[in-house]
Amino acid sequence: MPGDEASTPAPSGPPAPQVARAPQGPPTAHAPQAAQALPAPLVRAEQFIWLTARVLEQRRFAFHFLGGEADLVDAALGAYLGGDGGYGHALDPDLRGPLSQPLHTAHALRVLDSLGRCAGQRIERLCRHLTGVSTPDGALPLVFPPPRHYPSAPYHPVRDDPPGELLTTGPVVGLLHRNRIWHAWLFRATDFCWERVENLRRPHPYEVRSAVAFLDGAPDRARAAAAADRLGRLVREQRLVVLDPARRAEYPLPPGYAPDERLFAYDYAQRPESLARSWFTDEEMGRSLDFLAAEQQPDGGWPVLRPEWAPGSSLERRPIATLEALLTLRAYGRPLTGVSRPGPAHPR
Repeated sequence: MPGDEASTPAPSGPPAPQVARAPQGPPTAHAPQAAQALPAPLVRAEQFIWLTARVLEQRRFAFHFLGGEADLVDAALGAYLGGDGGYGHALDPDLRGPLSQPLHTAHALRVLDSLGRCAGQRIERLCRHLTGVSTPDGALPLVFPPPRHYPSAPYHPVRDDPPGELLTTGPVVGLLHRNRIWHAWLFRATDFCWERVENLRRPHPYEVRSAVAFLDGAPDRARAAAAADRLGRLVREQRLVVLDPARRAEYPLPPGYAPDERLFAYDYAQRPESLARSWFTDEEMGRSLDFLAAEQQPDGGWPVLRPEWAPGSSLERRPIATLEALLTLRAYGRPLTGVSRPGPAHPR
């Protein structure tokens, strides 16, 4: 499963005022209860981020919501950069160990895209890395077979000769195209994505998300719109999306998923300009966003619905899910109380 958080381009203009925080003072035994009583979702989420998140997610939260510096996010991301130009070190919490992996690449590109820094020699070197690790059809596998065993989520099987996957290739290609990157690696990888997307018949939900990530960045907008229209009808016909959260138990659960791991309208259309937004009526999207807002937990974070397989991975995933939820809610204009920056549209 690819990494999860929604990309938001770097805002322009001077930093806006910082979000209002709860009064500071010496810690007391009643501090957790007081934090739970705070009405502002963003204030509660901020406390959760400082309490639980990695440095990268702390700095991303500060950048998106507190007027923080892009350079600090960039520096934190650099800690995950490998000598081969790829990214590793559990940047995506589902793959542990130092090795560069496609899921880490997709995660890194989302971060760079949100900073407006998906360009330059760093991306050129990354594309050279992708060229050297691609499958014979020019795509990226789900997981590269490591020279030694490093822990990974059981739903990411490691194979000796892994095939190319839309799950990993789609988001990487889509983000590179959306940032107008041109590199020889993209030609065959783009053809691979078109072939897979236009021939999907019975996909699983996360594969559809990766298809949307590709289509939202594909340069041929007319072709992308046509492919998205067909895919949206397929998603509804096969009930791959929960259209009524109040009746979510009635929707089929894909094999191998966690008990509550169903996808909603906001999972596919993470921003209103996504091609997937046209798949849903205003009422359906509104219900899903109401449900997303209500999913904030008493500690200020959002839950992770995928299967738990390691304590560290689960702990690191929740701040990422929290950032994703906040960015999606803000993109749709949902009040978070104290948001310091508007949600700009993606450049085209």
